[in-house]
Amino acid sequence: MNLKKWFYLFWTTLAMGALSALAAGMYLQLTDREFQVPGLAGIGFNMLVMLMAGMMISVLSQMGFFAYLTLHYIGLGLFKNKIYWNTIQIILIAIVLFDTVYLRYLKYAEQGAGAASFLPLPAIILAVSLMVSYLKIKATNRSAWIPTLFFMVVATTMEAIPALNLDQPNPGLVFLMVTILLCCNAWQILMLHKLVKPANALAQTGVQQKNGERRQT
Repeated sequence: MNLKKWFYLFWTTLAMGALSALAAGMYLQLTDREFQVPGLAGIGFNMLVMLMAGMMISVLSQMGFFAYLTLHYIGLGLFKNKIYWNTIQIILIAIVLFDTVYLRYLKYAEQGAGAASFLPLPAIILAVSLMVSYLKIKATNRSAWIPTLFFMVVATTMEAIPALNLDQPNPGLVFLMVTILLCCNAWQILMLHKLVKPANALAQTGVQQKNGERRQT
């Protein structure tokens, strides 16, 4: 991962955040009356706000992505056997999904909603994460399944805490932030192997060439 590739990932993720925010914002404009601002000028202002918010959230997503890469590297270093590290990641995935339901239920229980009403959010995050993990292993190998699932579930949920932890529930804001984070996180994790692979392939080719030269001599 050189500077040029990092810049490419940064700007494309920024664009992904802006586009996903615009799409989510337009959906909220059509479905949520409280989100709407009357008049053409109000709609244009809302869209501008959505674009800016999407770009800011995309930066948060990128911070979480590189934080996870560091954590994953440390985890592989601490546990010589990948099974232990993968097991820990699976446990953390289950804890985060459970807490997304239980903690929000405790916080907003007085609103009269049952625990089942908080299931859709983690279910959607898990469904999208499973789909992205499937695409990842199809593009790389099976060992990418758990790390991708962990990043998509845990990182997305942790990054969405500002929207999930409001004093009053705001479904529109949660929908907007989670949508942007899922799009940005999916884009980064699916692009990572494409940005790193050419360098690895070139290095392997160089090693093979050196081995061939040694055999000839």
